[in-house]
Amino acid sequence: MFYLKLIIRNAFRHKLRALLTIIGVAVAILAFGLLRTLVGLWYLGVETSSATRLVTRSSISLVFSLPISYRERIRHVPGVTEVSTMNWFGGVYISEKNFFPNFAVEPETFLKIYPEFVLDPAQKKAFLADRQGAVAGRKLAAKYGWKVGDRITLKGTIFPGQWEFVLRGIYSGAQKSTDETQFFFHWNYLNEVMRKTIPRRADQVGLFTLAVARPDLAAEVSQAVDALFKNSLAETRTETEKAFQLSFVAMTEAIMVAIQIVSYVVIVIIMVVAANTMAMTARERLGEYATMKSLGFRGYHIAGTVFGESLFIALLGGIVGVMGTFPAAHIIETELSQFFPVFAISTSTIMLQLASAVAVGIAAGAFPTWRGATIRIAEGLRRIG
Repeated sequence: MFYLKLIIRNAFRHKLRALLTIIGVAVAILAFGLLRTLVGLWYLGVETSSATRLVTRSSISLVFSLPISYRERIRHVPGVTEVSTMNWFGGVYISEKNFFPNFAVEPETFLKIYPEFVLDPAQKKAFLADRQGAVAGRKLAAKYGWKVGDRITLKGTIFPGQWEFVLRGIYSGAQKSTDETQFFFHWNYLNEVMRKTIPRRADQVGLFTLAVARPDLAAEVSQAVDALFKNSLAETRTETEKAFQLSFVAMTEAIMVAIQIVSYVVIVIIMVVAANTMAMTARERLGEYATMKSLGFRGYHIAGTVFGESLFIALLGGIVGVMGTFPAAHIIETELSQFFPVFAISTSTIMLQLASAVAVGIAAGAFPTWRGATIRIAEGLRRIG
């Protein structure tokens, strides 16, 4: 108890210095936690992918569409239990700054394949019955103040025009990691308008989503589907949902690696700053350490005091940083929901933050601890006065 009191009193002997050091550690730990979370969220779609879902797209590029006639042929492939269609619509609400993911889908089969989108039965029934019906995620609806029954107009970018929808449902996620910022509407509605306005773009699908009976059938079904359309005018590439998500992640992998490096550089910088602070503190107290030794304190007593002070300041800053991570994550999730629909701090990130704080304390206190423990009495006393 005596040593704990001594550590705390020493830590706050220079209040301004201690406060600035704690704030510096807290900011570094906060930044580290947010950057680590950002990297984790970039791979969230990969980690949450279903092992029983496949994606069939053009073998050339996602830019190229596939004929809707492929759907029934895919449905009859052994192992396939359901097939749905999906088109990236790319519409904006009111102005370009109001961007969110919006897709034209085949509603009934889509909701079967993606059970993580939970919709009230009455709302689901209304959505399926209304050709102009649409559903939006809970967070998206809250952001724009939408209610069931509202009329929503999207300005088409890929598909020109003003598109009118009636909000028939607001879905919630089955898991916390489910994206609740998306917007879905009937593919048939999109196709009917294309037939009237741009016939050459009608009866085309961006991609097909498939459900298979068992995960071990994924490779076999993928090969069978692609074999159906080999040497055709629109060859396909079928892959697991995880592989499909990874193809997007791979495009920005260099950026993610850079962010990971930056997160560790932040910790190294604060280690250097904290080490300099502790070294300065130890240098000022060498006379005190010599006096303590002359009174009978051993080297390990002094080492424990100095090292404990370093750990105490670093951990205090780490705890403040961890506490600040949650409101910061909430602000990011609220204000930047179109980019980060889910920004949840994981337990592993918190543990890494605390471990980093401990590492800062150890690194910062190592040299001052050795210096204080090994100072000779005569050398230390010469510094007094």
